Amino acid sequence: MAKSDAVKDPAGKGKLKLILLMVLGLLLAVGISVGATWFFLHKAQSKPEDAAVASNVKAPAIFEPMAPAFVVNFNQNGRQRYMQVSITMLGRNQADLDALKVHMPVIRNNLVMLFSGQTFDSLATPIGQEMLRQKAFASVQEVAQKEVGKVVVEQLLFTNFVLQ
Repeated sequence: MAKSDAVKDPAGKGKLKLILLMVLGLLLAVGISVGATWFFLHKAQSKPEDAAVASNVKAPAIFEPMAPAFVVNFNQNGRQRYMQVSITMLGRNQADLDALKVHMPVIRNNLVMLFSGQTFDSLATPIGQEMLRQKAFASVQEVAQKEVGKVVVEQLLFTNFVLQ
């Protein structure tokens, strides 16, 4: 009986070693597979990231003044008031700005109508002036989107603002 136990033990240890080697080989194969997959995917993703970083760099600003300055009048409690506004558009692509210049009469008309509809009290405060600038920017963007088909102007700047 002792002999038969001794004979079974070495055979059990041999099977155990074989199972451990198979599990170790399987883990090694899975690890190599995961490592290779990660390496190739990371290598493929690094190129678009470089292109994305390059595309995030903004082109130089191009400032396009809208000349002549806007002069509008409006009534305030029976008194005639005047406003003069000089506007400069900020864009990044000269070709797009040139395409928008073709539609400048429409833009100027919309802005004159917008400016003349304001009240003196609202324009006398910095908040009112900023609100007017944002409305004017939205008006220009609307015409650009409709006529050119894309956003052309990044910002609209009031370079001169006089109320009288």
